[in-house]
Amino acid sequence: MEPLSHQEAADGADPELPPALLPRIGDVAHAGMDEESSAWSVFDISGARGLIARIAAGDMPDGWTRALLDAVRVVDIDDNALRALGPIGGRRRMVGAPVTVYWPAESWPVLAELIFAELADIPGAARTRKIVSSVFNDATVNISTDPAHPDLVFVSVGGSVTDKRSLWSLRASEERYRTLIHHLPWALVLVDSTAMLPIFDELRAAGVSDVGAHLDAHPGLPFESRAIVRVTDANRNAVELFGAGCADQLIGPVDYLFAASPDTAKRVITAHFDGRRNLTEIMKLRTFDGRLRDVQLSITYPTPPERLDVTLLMFEDVTERLQTEVQLRQLQEEYARAARIATLGELASSIAHEVNQPLAAIAMNAETSLRWLARDEPNLAKVEQLTKRIADSARHASEIVQRIRGMAGRHAPNRTALDLNRVVEEALMFVCHDIEARGIQLGVKLDIGLPRVLGDRVQLQQVVVNLLVNSLQALAGRPHSQIEITTSRDGFGGARLSVRDNGPGIAAEDLHRVFEGFFTTKQDGMGIGLAVCQSILAAHGGGISAANQAQGGAFFQVTLPPITD
Repeated sequence: MEPLSHQEAADGADPELPPALLPRIGDVAHAGMDEESSAWSVFDISGARGLIARIAAGDMPDGWTRALLDAVRVVDIDDNALRALGPIGGRRRMVGAPVTVYWPAESWPVLAELIFAELADIPGAARTRKIVSSVFNDATVNISTDPAHPDLVFVSVGGSVTDKRSLWSLRASEERYRTLIHHLPWALVLVDSTAMLPIFDELRAAGVSDVGAHLDAHPGLPFESRAIVRVTDANRNAVELFGAGCADQLIGPVDYLFAASPDTAKRVITAHFDGRRNLTEIMKLRTFDGRLRDVQLSITYPTPPERLDVTLLMFEDVTERLQTEVQLRQLQEEYARAARIATLGELASSIAHEVNQPLAAIAMNAETSLRWLARDEPNLAKVEQLTKRIADSARHASEIVQRIRGMAGRHAPNRTALDLNRVVEEALMFVCHDIEARGIQLGVKLDIGLPRVLGDRVQLQQVVVNLLVNSLQALAGRPHSQIEITTSRDGFGGARLSVRDNGPGIAAEDLHRVFEGFFTTKQDGMGIGLAVCQSILAAHGGGISAANQAQGGAFFQVTLPPITD
């Protein structure tokens, strides 16, 4: 019987099998199988006989599997096979087509070997074999022939259907998926990490629950995993990021992904073991041409019933962004330093007075000591006492200078656990003389139960000093001036600082602008103090607000989050 041509199939010709074959097909297709979980096909192998004869004679050309199945044509299939494998258009499109058009490619070798063994009549060769199939679970394929019809082979496949969609639908879906992957604007690689699953099972069976600690105790495991977990696909942006010539260069063990960031590999394993869905972090990546890049790694781990052999890794090159952020932080630090120096300039008289106090004490005690030494009988005990006072005053002067240098100097932020009350007391040392000299009444109420905060001491001192200097300037020339500074807990477990005065307050039209950079209502002001305060507090996870009190005067409130474990 001649198979239908492609044109005949396209025109809708119906296959007509000899009536005597119909019972035979039923017997062969479903022998020992549940009809609902099996599918049968009839193939015409007449076009493959020449190749089969060559192979049987020992001439096995390269690619013979594909060539043999290309020469085998579909004669008919049952409804189960049609549902599982059929394209749009169904049986009529499949009849007369090569087997390779619809048969799952992963099982081509087994099918070709079975057909060859049956037609070449190889003694002892199996006619039934297990196959790997994207359509059937636990699939078994069986081949048989009928002497009355030597050009036909009967193929039945048993097993539960993996997916209710047909193979053609799955192929179309995968093709759309691959197209999407390859056109996304990020570097993406697909990884098959199923080799780790039996290792995880063994660890769990051994009672391991903290895989991070286990990896620290067994440093060889991350390197082993980097060798057995494999990249299976990569898009064009990944090729470009790694400086590769083509995607094939990225296919293979994932070792190169983590060569510059071995600790990242540990965290990737830990997240997978713990059953997490995602992992994101910044890591170092060494490209094929030797460049070291900063990338943001984002991993999506598969969970059942998804394909467990597809773990998606996305890389975003953030090298330039991080460099820009470093430069921005440097500018912010210089900006804050400029504001501190400007504030210190405004406090020059207070600083001079504070330094002069220990210097005057040193001079007075030194002169007194000289007089005691000039006596006919020097009083060494008194001289020793005066010398100790000189040393104490010198240390005091040194501390003042160091405090001023710390406020004016250039330094990288150093976050430590701080007592906000202590920060306030240190800040008051910069302005206390001006407050006293102007006759301003100062009220200080510090909550001794204040939670500690994580912050940079100098930067937080700068915030307090700036707020106090603003109050001093607002109160200039006003009688009965008052400043009140308080600390307390906020409603979220953090620390709160309030500074209020009884000055003229803030003009209503300026309230929303006081934290803008270079905004000032003072003739000789720079307008950077409050803007710097806001940026410092934002970097500390806190905030600052400004308001006018009902009884008059400005009110500034600062909040800082508590230290969390």
